[in-house]
Amino acid sequence: MNHRPRKRFGQHFLRDAEVAARMVAAIGPRRGDLVVEIGGGDGALSRPLLSECGALTVVELDRDLVPRLEERCRGVGELTVRQADALKFDFRALGHGRKIRLAGNLPYNISTPLLFHIAAFADVIEDVHVLLQREVARRVAAAPGGGDYGRLSVMTQAVFAAEILFAVTPAAFDPPPKVHSAFVRLRPHAAPSVAIRNRRAFAAVVAAAFAHRRKTLKNGLGALVDGAGFAAAGVDPARRAETLSLAEFAALADVIKSPDRNPSETPPNK
Repeated sequence: MNHRPRKRFGQHFLRDAEVAARMVAAIGPRRGDLVVEIGGGDGALSRPLLSECGALTVVELDRDLVPRLEERCRGVGELTVRQADALKFDFRALGHGRKIRLAGNLPYNISTPLLFHIAAFADVIEDVHVLLQREVARRVAAAPGGGDYGRLSVMTQAVFAAEILFAVTPAAFDPPPKVHSAFVRLRPHAAPSVAIRNRRAFAAVVAAAFAHRRKTLKNGLGALVDGAGFAAAGVDPARRAETLSLAEFAALADVIKSPDRNPSETPPNK
């Protein structure tokens, strides 16, 4: 069953068995774990994962890959394939009181919105191990003060502790992507990293600040935070978004003028 990778699905199939083995070793799946793979492809990661944990659920959008995936994993363990779009998938429905361990080689064309979607299920997730475009991985794990630090950094790190585990070259994939990759581990914070009282307000402040990252906070957040608000939050309005810590964004969210503002009104940015 030959399958040509489809550009519209962002398919770059993992072909390097050593890379797959290194990924599985980093994940450390155990018998009885509820392991869910996003985008099984043709099973390069699915098969060794299934071999280790005995049961695996795969969320795969491309219906033509389902029989190929089932064939490759036949006899290895209990495979369940959900033919669905991971961007719309309700991961909470899989748990039934158990924590989920998410893994996968994420399509690069949807990796950022998919990470935002995954973060919404952090309360039912034990950990996340995913291959990302290297630049996206750097943004996920970035600290304040650098060019990689942005909206994705803040919104991810508000929920997860992020760690880049190792790099992966384009040669590990078919077809080889034009970018390098990195394998990333995300673990939900055992306790909130910062006190976020209104997540909608927090998301709105972060989105607006990084939509105008070259502007000062006074200019970028003027519609949401006034002078008194900056003073109450203890944040200098002459600073720029990339210099703020998560705690400072949370403080600004507490003084936002329009806490009901829809953060989706501001498009995703770095």
